[in-house]
Amino acid sequence: MMDAPTSTRAADDADGREPGATHRYAAVAGDGQGSSAEDEGSPAVGGQEGRAGDGNEPRIPGEASADAVLVRRTLAEIAPVADRVTSYFYALLFIRNPELREMFPVAMDTQRDRLLKALLTAAEQMDDVPVLTAYLQNLGRGHRKYGTHSAHYPAVGEALIGALVRYATTTWDEETQAAWVRTYTTISQIMIDAAAEDERSAPAWWQAEVVSHDLRTPDIAVVTLRPDQPYPFLAGQYTTLETPWWPRIWRHYSFASAPRPDGLLSLHVKAVPAGWVSNALVHRARPGDVLRLGPPAGSMTVDHATDTGLLCVGGGTGIAPIKALVEDVAEHGDRRPVDVFYGARSGHDLYDIDTMMRLQKTFPWLSVHPVTEEEGRLPEAVCRYGPWSERDAYLSGPLGMVRRGVDALRGAGVPAERIRHDFLAELASAAADQPRSGACIARTPSMLPSR
Repeated sequence: MMDAPTSTRAADDADGREPGATHRYAAVAGDGQGSSAEDEGSPAVGGQEGRAGDGNEPRIPGEASADAVLVRRTLAEIAPVADRVTSYFYALLFIRNPELREMFPVAMDTQRDRLLKALLTAAEQMDDVPVLTAYLQNLGRGHRKYGTHSAHYPAVGEALIGALVRYATTTWDEETQAAWVRTYTTISQIMIDAAAEDERSAPAWWQAEVVSHDLRTPDIAVVTLRPDQPYPFLAGQYTTLETPWWPRIWRHYSFASAPRPDGLLSLHVKAVPAGWVSNALVHRARPGDVLRLGPPAGSMTVDHATDTGLLCVGGGTGIAPIKALVEDVAEHGDRRPVDVFYGARSGHDLYDIDTMMRLQKTFPWLSVHPVTEEEGRLPEAVCRYGPWSERDAYLSGPLGMVRRGVDALRGAGVPAERIRHDFLAELASAAADQPRSGACIARTPSMLPSR
């Protein structure tokens, strides 16, 4: 559930106190087939309308809602003890609902904070209705592959409130608790509705056979898959993938091409140290093996209703969705300018540079800029060109690279709403920061921790 996992140790056994009180969420306990909260006349995300005194008073556009203020106050308090909050949350969830444990991997350390991070990210973004709704709808659709049902959401909500009660000791009161209950109810209902709608037209997962395995470097492979039924996706999106060798452990991989007439899917995978799934895909997978795919997700797609130029920054295997975006622009017959910055530690690590240079020769509107650490850091290289303020920017690669790239692009004058990536949860707090001054970030750290 919610890409979820963490430790199952007993609930904060430092003082032996019992878990916090139970809370019920009537709004999410149904069968998931109802209409959305908005259709039912419930408060919109962020509480833009409602009765005075219920946390949903009318507010000026751009101002934080009353619920958002209370929620963010709680988040600020628990930030220094996030690990303890996470562990306590899972302990409550599994102690009260032991049947849910089997939905999670046996070893949970590698994804231990994803469920709580998703919940807290949603709460932090509650006033940004379009972004939050799209994020939660993706989560709701994606959680079908775990076997998640609408009846599971109240249990998660109770564990969330119990953990917050335990650790938000100075900011928690009845008003704050009510704000969190309203927030979680809205979050979960959006996810339930999205899952119910998706169930009408798509399976919870796809079986996909490995049809080719191309080892490009000792630790990077291009894996081509044939799904057992049509798999609709857009260039720039990603999938979640489970291997037969590590059941219930799912990892995200971007598609390396636009949709193909033959229906095949291509992924670029880098084996990382202690990466169970990535090492299995690079070193163990062979043609004939069958994997499981979750539904496509991600908003890093091209708007073909405009002719705005693109600035694409891909680090390491992050070049995969960038290549897909280039193909997508070409297939739509666009003639918009596209600049691709492809970064890696060394020339040897630019494993797909030949493909990108062939695309550059084919399409006169495409410019490809290889960048290695000898030539400079990737965000700085982007800043040497430009200006980029009129471009739509796309960032893909390791989290650290994307974070620094966002800072650099905002500092170079690219509006935040034109910068696209799929790290909402990880970069939610950074998105609220003010852009740095200057046209470039002079001391950006090295771009490439491995994925």
